[in-house]
Amino acid sequence: MNPILLAEAVKSVGTPAYVYDLDAIRDGVRALKAAFGTERHHIAYAVKANSAAEIVRTIAREGAGADVVSGAELGLSLACGIAAERIVYSGVAKRDDELDRAISSGTDGIGAIQVESVEEIARIEARAAFMGWKARVSLRINPGVELEDLSTHAHIATGHDEAKFGVPITDVSRALAALSRAPHLVLVGLTAHGGSQFTTTAPYVASAKALFALAREVLKTHKLDYVDAGGGFGIDYGDGCEATPADFVRAALEEKKAHGLDALALYVEPGRALVGSHGVLVGRIIQQKVVSDRRWVMLDTGMNDLMRPALYGAKHRIELADRAHQGDRAWRVVGPVCESSDDFGEHALGENPEGLVAIRDAGAYGYSMASRYNGRALPAEVFVSEGKVIAARARDDDEAWIKDRLAAGR
Repeated sequence: MNPILLAEAVKSVGTPAYVYDLDAIRDGVRALKAAFGTERHHIAYAVKANSAAEIVRTIAREGAGADVVSGAELGLSLACGIAAERIVYSGVAKRDDELDRAISSGTDGIGAIQVESVEEIARIEARAAFMGWKARVSLRINPGVELEDLSTHAHIATGHDEAKFGVPITDVSRALAALSRAPHLVLVGLTAHGGSQFTTTAPYVASAKALFALAREVLKTHKLDYVDAGGGFGIDYGDGCEATPADFVRAALEEKKAHGLDALALYVEPGRALVGSHGVLVGRIIQQKVVSDRRWVMLDTGMNDLMRPALYGAKHRIELADRAHQGDRAWRVVGPVCESSDDFGEHALGENPEGLVAIRDAGAYGYSMASRYNGRALPAEVFVSEGKVIAARARDDDEAWIKDRLAAGR
């Protein structure tokens, strides 16, 4: 998005504000679909990456489904027009009421509840029996890929032995036995998810190989409709990303074929790859601070608006949004939150930076992780299509926060 459009987009809502390019998101879904060719497949958008209804609807209109991790995300996906049978539900600690919602949604329940432990099978069976329904389930396995081989930040690596996610391969036989004793559950798939923000296909393929090898064994005794290789497709945050989402799909399809699984559909669960590059967090420089040879610019935008730098040590590209580049002088860019971790790193902003700044590649895990820490309002959101603002969601104000805090417990 060009600086003129960004400045125009935040004119009515102020800053901080997330600005999203819906056309680019739509085009990304189409490109990913094309990578499958004629292969039977399903794209389940990981709603946790960005749950803005305008974005979920845009993706849904392209025929994608949803991967959800809470009852609220499930309800939102349904409200945005995604059919229940096109939704898969992940998560290691689903509440009973969330399971009930998944089992009873639509005319025949959701596409699959992803079972993440042997112990969870009895809980899902009990809820389905109580409701008098049959529930479709998929076993989410933990592929057991070594952490160092996943080549991503430890906080978002999910496919290693120490992770809380998924049924270990050594426990799959126990899980299958439990399913055989669960008359209200129907096994439809096997799922794996190695981690997030992979910039090459190697760790994704390592997870997929473990999944597909297991599927060959399971098919000897059970029917399956699909294998789900999960998400994890990375984007370029400035340090490069040699693999595109289509590359991950093609690599997974090649492995699936090599394992003789042509009869099974391939599911994928992209989140960041569809939205990350197409969202910009726009903030405003409040002031500069210069002490000897140290230079800071202080924004109205902080870690409560974009948690990734504080949580993962992530670095986003930052540039002046409403004026031409002013040179290569580096400034430490920080926010207003009362934490030393509220720091976006050093960026070349020129001799006298002022006005608006654009924090790039913030469309995933930005607003969805935002908080009202320090009594700060949640950021605004602006949605752009064909070079125009088509929808906007305003920021809260200070008075709304005060009213909320005073009302608690009354």
